[in-house]
Amino acid sequence: MGELASRDQSVKKRRKPKDKAQRRKYLGMYLRWLSPYRNTVVALGSLALVIAVLDMAQPLFMRHIIDEVLLNESMTTGQRLSHLHVVGAVFLGVIVLSRFLEATRNFQQRLLNVKVLLSLRRALFNRMLGLPLAELNDMKTGGIISRLSGDIDRTTGLLQLAIISPSVSLVRLLVALGILLSINWKLALAAMVVLPPALLLSLTIAQRVRPIYRSMREENAAIDARVSETFGGIRVVRSFQREVNEEATYLGGRNTIARKQLFAHWREILLWSSWGFLLASVNVVIIWMGGAMQIFGKATVGDIMAFQWYTLMLLEPVWAIVNSFSELQRSLAGMERVFEVIESPIDKPDRPDAVAAPTEVQELRFDHVGFEYTAGEPVISDFDLTVPGGSVVALVGRSGAGKTTVTDLVARFYDPTSGAITLNGRDLRDLKLASYRNLLGVVQQEVFLFDGTIRSNIAYGRPKATEEEVVEAARRANAHQFISEMPAGYDTVIGERGVRLSGGQAQRLSIARALLADPKILILDEATSNLDTESEQLIQQSLDDLMHGRTTFVIAHRLSTVASADVILVMEQGRIIERGTHDDLLAARGAYFDMVTRQRDAMHSDLLSTL
Repeated sequence: MGELASRDQSVKKRRKPKDKAQRRKYLGMYLRWLSPYRNTVVALGSLALVIAVLDMAQPLFMRHIIDEVLLNESMTTGQRLSHLHVVGAVFLGVIVLSRFLEATRNFQQRLLNVKVLLSLRRALFNRMLGLPLAELNDMKTGGIISRLSGDIDRTTGLLQLAIISPSVSLVRLLVALGILLSINWKLALAAMVVLPPALLLSLTIAQRVRPIYRSMREENAAIDARVSETFGGIRVVRSFQREVNEEATYLGGRNTIARKQLFAHWREILLWSSWGFLLASVNVVIIWMGGAMQIFGKATVGDIMAFQWYTLMLLEPVWAIVNSFSELQRSLAGMERVFEVIESPIDKPDRPDAVAAPTEVQELRFDHVGFEYTAGEPVISDFDLTVPGGSVVALVGRSGAGKTTVTDLVARFYDPTSGAITLNGRDLRDLKLASYRNLLGVVQQEVFLFDGTIRSNIAYGRPKATEEEVVEAARRANAHQFISEMPAGYDTVIGERGVRLSGGQAQRLSIARALLADPKILILDEATSNLDTESEQLIQQSLDDLMHGRTTFVIAHRLSTVASADVILVMEQGRIIERGTHDDLLAARGAYFDMVTRQRDAMHSDLLSTL
């Protein structure tokens, strides 16, 4: 239960209050999103109005048939039958035309919804790809998926609910009122007595339902994120026997959503029940008062029957408006979460005067760089370094020393808080990000492979690479042999995150991917950490080949892998405390010397223990 409370508190912190002005702003954005389809929107609205007029004419046909045909004793039987056939045929034609137009309108409405949803999904996905990493991490996988699926789907009916339905319902309401007053103003006033309390009750309940649905969406996103983490780390869950705890966390979250859902449903049931009572009451009043008026000759049977039908038509648009408002709340809750993201600024937008990155790396320079994830808590301090093009820089030090942060700055996953990083004398922030990233290749400690074929993963950075180029990259990474031994070879599907491969195999595919991309700036973040001794020996030569002629940043705990670097930087608490070649640093007998000595002693102890 502690995890549930913690997660719920986290959800509340992330939830942003929305005022009416903000909601109107988002609704305005949605309407602007519809502007390319304004002709279709006008056509749909016009069709809806035509359908409303045809529907409103139907009770008049019934009234005419009852009073002027069935109860008209001045006509002969033949005349009444002939007149009935004509009016009935026209009546049926109006109904058929109304239903045909309604079916056409529904299809065109759905077609428009599909187009708008695809456009929104494309814009949302594109914006998410460009969001800052910190925001994506805060949003989590579950939040990302819920916005792209459930939240987008909930905006489907916004056009109908926010524009067409209320407009058409208002027209229906006014027309029904006019006809009712013209038929019998006394009965009309009796029927209209129920409208104010009906509207007040409906709007009050509907307004209170919307925050519940928004809360449910937030809770659902948090649960989706937890589920993704649970099954992404299922080996950890099972190894620590946390299945029962994870199940309790999941069911607890779902139970919270279920309680909120039931609470919302109870309010909606109260609304529907109230409306049912009002409709039944109005029918009783009409028959009661209408019957009395018919007895005194102040109303006809056709008047009463038409009046009942029009009264339903009077209350139907009121119900449609209120129901649209209620449903609109759910759509608005999803719309707000969608447009929150679409409106968010992208990560590192290109400056107006940004230029394309150079095609060759002559020099990469850190000019007194400082960086903070959180204000006032420096992670990198006064980092000053000049890296000639084609040289290899090794970063060593304890975990948390800032090594990965330095490479993240090189990759422009983050920008310096102070100082600058320049490429060939130009600040990286003055370069177009896409062109600069084309120079980069990254092989990380935690290899990420996609659920696809081996070929598609190797060619991820160069989708148009030829078969020969893919195979050559695999050969250079010493991956071709194990790939060839697989039943489907390069067409083998490796599963999500490469689950069907060993750690060494996955790492070699990652290196092959970098080789094929042919980057100018290479980042190796513990690239051999997941390899056994044999696999490490197999690809060390390939790594040397990969680094040749490229500006390379290497992070490694195994100091033997950085011994040949042009310069080794020993880092501690975000600062460079030693720099030099392997031999220079050993001769200095400082921190690097101590690290090498400890690793040699540890390896010697491990060797003795195996004898």
